[in-house]
Amino acid sequence: MEFCEKCGGVLIPKKSEKTTILECRKCGKRRFVKKGNYRFRIASEKDERKTVVVEEKVEVLPRTRIRCPKCEHDEAFWWMQQTRSADEPPTRFFRCAKCGHTWREYQ
Repeated sequence: MEFCEKCGGVLIPKKSEKTTILECRKCGKRRFVKKGNYRFRIASEKDERKTVVVEEKVEVLPRTRIRCPKCEHDEAFWWMQQTRSADEPPTRFFRCAKCGHTWREYQ
């Protein structure tokens, strides 16, 4: 999700042929981004209001050698996320490079 630099409002994507336009809901300021940098979908549509979910494209996740508990492949992508309180260590997540199974590891 992106926010307007001018007023702090939410930027909503609008499609065009060559680029994607992010337009502020509050002030109407527009920002142009290259096509392909963002994926977006309409999550729900009620009356004439639309809820839009913007997902930034993930370019590259680091890989590590760890055995998948589902298919036993020995390579997976990994990332860390703070899922518990701030004084606890972060949780490590893994996604198998072969089957896509995702699991977590606590320290």
